[in-house]
Amino acid sequence: MYSGLTINREAVQPLMQQRVLWASGIALLIHMVGLVGMIWIDRSWFSNLTPVNLILMLALLMWTQPVKNLSFYIFFVIAFFSGMLSEIIGVHTGLLFGDYSYGKVLGFGIYDVPMMIGVNWFMVVFTSAATVLHILTYLKSRFKQDVDGISPLWADFILISGGAVLATFFDWVMEPVAVKLGFWNWSGDGDIPFLNYICWFLLSMILLLLARLLGVRFRNPFALYLFLIQLMFFIALRALI
Repeated sequence: MYSGLTINREAVQPLMQQRVLWASGIALLIHMVGLVGMIWIDRSWFSNLTPVNLILMLALLMWTQPVKNLSFYIFFVIAFFSGMLSEIIGVHTGLLFGDYSYGKVLGFGIYDVPMMIGVNWFMVVFTSAATVLHILTYLKSRFKQDVDGISPLWADFILISGGAVLATFFDWVMEPVAVKLGFWNWSGDGDIPFLNYICWFLLSMILLLLARLLGVRFRNPFALYLFLIQLMFFIALRALI
């Protein structure tokens, strides 16, 4: 029985590596096609495919997640509904994020907030945390003696705060592009208020704190690659459109 379990465990790792490789290739191809389409073909048509892109990326993230336990699904639900609720409050009161409204590009929604926003909140926060975890793991292997002295409490603090910083940075890169593509619009002179980034950082920190309390596993290589692919995608669009 023991040897059988060992074989099964050893068989899982190459399978997950293949999934990560395939998922990364698919994600890269889709974003490259989208980038070319938005810049040189038909910006409006390709922008309207954004909900399809988000659903596909979510499916790939789920497919490559090594540990899909109850905590993972609970975190997905919490992140989705927390993102939706905060955005509904923001759109209708201006107390969170600022004065803004969503367009029709992101598809069906409730209370003037597209459902894809909840998906986006989960993916940005999760992939940001996975990226920070990858950096911490690299530093531990590169500078073993120095990093081993970090307590678990400090490691959690770095993961939570670093993940929130990365999620906020991602939003900062994406914001001007999202406005140009018609995802949402800011009221008044159209300037993005600093309150938006404060709320992104605080909500991301709260979500990541809950994730750590739930014991969510962020060790997913595809999540790192997806974060980098999407970040480069929006950086390129920010520079070219």
